[in-house]
This record gives sequence, structure tokens and C-alpha cells, in this order.
Amino acid sequence: MNQLKLGIPKGSLQESTIRLFRQSGWRISLSDRNYFPEINDVDIHCAICRAQEMSRYVENGTFDVGLTGKDWIMENDSDVMVITDLIYSKVSQRPARWVLAVPLDSPVRDVKDLAGKKIATELVNFTKRYFAAAGVEVNVEFSWGATEAKVISGLCDAIVEVTETGTTMRANGLRIVTELMQSNTQLIANKTAWDDPWKREKIEQIALLLQGALRADDLVCLKMNVSEANINGVIELLPSLNAPTIAHLYQSNWLSVETVVAKQVVRELIPKLIKRGAEGIIEYSLNKVI
Repeated sequence: MNQLKLGIPKGSLQESTIRLFRQSGWRISLSDRNYFPEINDVDIHCAICRAQEMSRYVENGTFDVGLTGKDWIMENDSDVMVITDLIYSKVSQRPARWVLAVPLDSPVRDVKDLAGKKIATELVNFTKRYFAAAGVEVNVEFSWGATEAKVISGLCDAIVEVTETGTTMRANGLRIVTELMQSNTQLIANKTAWDDPWKREKIEQIALLLQGALRADDLVCLKMNVSEANINGVIELLPSLNAPTIAHLYQSNWLSVETVVAKQVVRELIPKLIKRGAEGIIEYSLNKVI
């Protein structure tokens, strides 16, 4: 029987990944001691793997497909197929930024100022390649954690660390010298698996539905009743994917109007719709928009 081997990232991406798959139609069931979660699809076999290692296991065929950050693909220099970008933070749509940072009172102002200095980071291989490309010789050490504290306490001269806004770094007395890269979550596939027609179709199905779920997360559907006399004024306000759906109510000069809009405009839009004569406005969430 054909079966697709799917890698689920352990750690910070795990919960959002499982939630995204659930919204896409796949229920993944985890237990605390089980690294092989159940999924409601007999064609898929799941396993848990750290995001930092995922691309290596996808490359060597342990997994046919998996989810990990672009940063760890680059760190491992993995030869994999990137199927699609998946940005699924519920709080922020900003990508993660890997930055070079130093203490506020450091004399370092430029990458070249770190020649001969010590840098701590979890992203060792990428950092080495970055400084080599810049022609600056540095000593890059792997950091097991608490990386920001190491540069503050003088255990290293600079760090390469991940951030979104840089607020936490500033609060901890650090200054960003430069940004090295931006990263987001990606769905990746093993190249041999991608060449297999059955596995490729299954991977494409997963990518399509995950993207549909992500798209739906930023949208809602609005449904309302509008009289024929007020319809033009209401339609002028309504954004939509193509055009609003309009249907006559039974034996009435009123219309039912339905459209899909971005979540962030709803609070401003609904009062305007009421002023234009819309009534019985209903807002509901969407699972997928394909």
C-alpha cells in the first residue's frame, strides 16, 4: 500500500502545525510519549521531528514531506523541494529575522568590526558562510540556549539570534548591527518522493488544502439582507474575491447578499453597511478558501 511519510515539527511549530492540519481536514492526535501520532488518513504516516533536523531527514528519505523553517533548510544546506511557504502565526504575519547583535555599548558598528571576534549562535553553518562571503574571519560557536545572556555577560562578542521586531533585544540591552536573513515556515519534500506520481499528487493535495486554510484564516463571510432600493449603495462598500453573491428573498423586494472580506475591515465595514440600509448582518468564519 502506498503511504506518505509526513514529518511534524516538534517544538514551537508543533501546535500551530497540528491546528493548521485540523483546519485543512486532517486530525493529528498526539500523546506525550508517542513520537508517531495518529492521523485520520490511512495514506499518511506521521512522525515527530525537531524543526532543526527536519530538512536533513526529508533529504535522506526518512520523510517524504515535512514542515520546517527556511532558516534550518539553509543551515543544513539541504537539497530538498520547497513546495510552498506557510506563514501561520496567529499573532503576527511577520517573518522571523536572524540578526547580528551586540551589547549597546559595543564599539562594533559593522560586520567587518568583528574580525577575529567570537560569535555565539544556534545557526552555526549559515553564520560561518555569511561571514566567509563577507571576507571576515570570525570564531563561531554553537549556543545551546540563553544566547542573548552570553553576549551580555561577555562570553562572546556578538550573537546571531532570531527575532521578529527586535523589541526583546532592545529590552535586554542589545543593539542590532545588521539582518542576516528572514525565515518563514515551508512545506518541503524529498526529491525522489516528488518524482513518484502517487506521492506527488498527495503532497500537492496537502499543499493546496494547507494554503486554503491559511487563506481562510484572514477572511470571514458576511451575509445580510438589503432592499432593492438600497442595493447599489451597499454593493459599493463590499469587497469580495470576485463579486458578491446576490439572491432574491421569496416573494419580496429584498435581497440576500453574501461576500467574503478581510477580517481587519469588518469592524469598520459593518456600521457603514447598516447606514446604507443593510439588515440582519451575519459574520461567520471560514475553514478553507481555495
